[in-house]
Amino acid sequence: MRINKFISETGICSRREADKLVADGRVTINGTKAELGSQAELGDDVRIDGRPLGVQKKHVYIALHKPVGITSTTERHIKGNIVDFVGHRERIFPIGRLDKDSEGLILMTNDGDVVNPILRSEGKHEKEYIVTVDKPVTAGFLQEMSQGVYILGSMTLPCKVKRIGTSTFNIILTEGRNRQIRRMCEALGYKVLRLKRVRIMNIHLGELAKGKWRDLTEDEKRILFREIGYHSS
Repeated sequence: MRINKFISETGICSRREADKLVADGRVTINGTKAELGSQAELGDDVRIDGRPLGVQKKHVYIALHKPVGITSTTERHIKGNIVDFVGHRERIFPIGRLDKDSEGLILMTNDGDVVNPILRSEGKHEKEYIVTVDKPVTAGFLQEMSQGVYILGSMTLPCKVKRIGTSTFNIILTEGRNRQIRRMCEALGYKVLRLKRVRIMNIHLGELAKGKWRDLTEDEKRILFREIGYHSS
């Protein structure tokens, strides 16, 4: 493992900050001064300023049922931020966003390397929502939603939509524009009253109570990592 990642895995600093420590000659590996790009393995004696590096943190991957009113941000000065709401012992952060006025599934982790492979999976991986609007869902509305709606300067990708109640529908997206579902509905003359995300790829919200969280299972992680081509350290 590259030395910058090895250091960042302990949670004491970012990879960029670790690179600076190495460049400044403050890092040694088994008594030898490290260089940018040096490799280190578990069991190596890695030191910063002569002090042994702490134990590598254990990666955490959780599924949270975010309630309405909680903001998907790590900025602790913002009231109702998701980090303080969860109160996890590790320094975790959300993968992507879920609007403050929406509820449902959001993934959180302390593994910075898994974020980009998930977020850059647009056009391939599914996210599923249940949406309630302010008037009856018509066949025409469902067809227009599924074919794509012009918002934010371009057409949305085709998606899967089905009615599940008079004013409620299920929608599966493979992209994630800012407030996409709300904007799509608004463009077609509908207002979203309730929006709940129930699935991200292979991870389902299931019966997880609002405001509660759980660790992803080994099977969930294995399938998720395989889908995004990621190998956790």
